[in-house]
Amino acid sequence: MAKLLEGKPIAEAIKQAIAQEVSAMAKKPVLASVMVGENAGAESYVKSQKKVAENLGIEYQFHKFAGDTTESALIEFVQKLNVDKGVNGIIIQMPLPAQIDYKKISQFILPEKDVEGMHPANIGRILFGKARMVPCTAASAMELLLSTGIDLYGKEVVIVGHSEIVGKPLALLLLEKFATVTVCHIGTSKAGKLEEHVKKAEVLLVAVGKAGLIKGEWIKEGAIVIDIGINRVADKIVGDVEFEAAQARASYITPVPGGVGPLTVTMLMRNVVEAAKAQNIK
Repeated sequence: MAKLLEGKPIAEAIKQAIAQEVSAMAKKPVLASVMVGENAGAESYVKSQKKVAENLGIEYQFHKFAGDTTESALIEFVQKLNVDKGVNGIIIQMPLPAQIDYKKISQFILPEKDVEGMHPANIGRILFGKARMVPCTAASAMELLLSTGIDLYGKEVVIVGHSEIVGKPLALLLLEKFATVTVCHIGTSKAGKLEEHVKKAEVLLVAVGKAGLIKGEWIKEGAIVIDIGINRVADKIVGDVEFEAAQARASYITPVPGGVGPLTVTMLMRNVVEAAKAQNIK
């Protein structure tokens, strides 16, 4: 029976370290949060961000725009935040309305203020093993994985999902640890090879958003399973992995909810502090 990898205890330990760093700074770090339109999920995430930030001594500025805001207007506002020396970090809340391309917007945020770690320069730093700002969900998954004490050198690691915010940065971070990394995606599934790859995984990380995609019987005995998926099934939140069957075979597994989720806001705040330090706030 696998041990549960719960995010909350790890998040609390990291928060304590962040709070100590912030208290030693002459000026509070400032995070500017930008939201366009209405979305219940995003509003809930904003509340969580604000609460955690304030508890850590980080100032949280919230800027809300109407749903019909143009891409050019949002870019203009981002550029104002870029030159505002009182702002250390910028986060654009997702989802954005259809008329705004997030990938385009992310490129207008200064790399040193990009606390989501999505600017091409920050992704490039991960590629070169010089990561400063890591996308928050990928960073959370790595924290959970490393908390097991595993030596990743040479381990067979399989990532299911190749998104820019999770799968791709995770692959780069794991390669830096000299893991043997396989990335699976819709092409793998359509070729009928997903099960074959998953069965080889000593470490499995899944971030697709499809309930029950990974069958419990596919899990290698003793594997570590990090389930990043979030899906609503009836009145329950579940991951991408069949939890009970996987738990019977794995050595460690993240619960959903309660695994990766509690860590993401903490990773965001860690990035804010790193941004502030890089901007010479002592």
